Amino acid sequence: MPRKNSLQHINLTHPKYLQTLVENRRIFNLNNCELNIFESYQQAWRVPLTFGDFVITSMVRGKKIMHLFEDPAFEYLPGETVIVPANQTMVIDFPEASAETPSQCIALAVDAAYISNTLDYLNNFYNDRKVEDHEWKLQFNQYHFENNDEVSGLINKLIRVCNSSEPTKNIYADLNLKELMIRLVQSQHLQQVVTESSQQNNQNRLQFVIHFIHENLTDKILIDQLCRKAYLSRNHFFKWFREQFGVTPLEYINQERIKLAKQLLSQKGKNITQVSILCGFADVNYFVRIFKKMEGITPGAYQACLA
Repeated sequence: MPRKNSLQHINLTHPKYLQTLVENRRIFNLNNCELNIFESYQQAWRVPLTFGDFVITSMVRGKKIMHLFEDPAFEYLPGETVIVPANQTMVIDFPEASAETPSQCIALAVDAAYISNTLDYLNNFYNDRKVEDHEWKLQFNQYHFENNDEVSGLINKLIRVCNSSEPTKNIYADLNLKELMIRLVQSQHLQQVVTESSQQNNQNRLQFVIHFIHENLTDKILIDQLCRKAYLSRNHFFKWFREQFGVTPLEYINQERIKLAKQLLSQKGKNITQVSILCGFADVNYFVRIFKKMEGITPGAYQACLA
């Protein structure tokens, strides 16, 4: 099933310019990052790859099997991103690569000083100690995830900028790279809070609010309820939630409801109206619009793809 947030296809290397059939590499250098485009045209196993910088990788086409951090191997597919610390070796299998169905992946290697400056920016300007004090940092307990609209859009922009000949491309790359870094850190922070909220749901107001949302997904959730749970005014609550996680409270609630909807749609005997009600949507037409906006297809089309 095609994913809405897959990256735009990048032109493959002309066959006469290929230097190798496994992980052929094109490099585009900018001031604060290096864009690498890797392509493989034949099956291969246990291929090592190491970068001296923090790297953001994202699949464009094909399929890989990744071996990373001594964790169980996992499939790596278009629409997904993996982040890896400097000097960490990725070991990669290419079980389906061929001349007709090559794999293609981008890797953005980011300068360490740039990362440090970006995290300092977050800690200085987006750490409201009156509400919730925590340190913004990159984490690697959640290193493999599906792209959302923002992440795929920013990576697509960076690819276009790196391929351009504009004299100002380093400026545009810097702006997009900083936003991408911030969104990745916010996304990781959200996943950390979700995990913690299921284990210790009343340790702080972030965990308390997220736990309440997950416990009440099938019911009507009023924003004023969440404001009271967080002991914040409506305006302050919206600002605080978005700064912490990069999405509004309503966007997050809808994201989680659509995740639940996808699980329910995979079960036999469930129709669209039933799933809409079970996911807390009072209006089935609104449910269909939100589902299509997030997934790129209607619930009915999604269900048909599972048959």
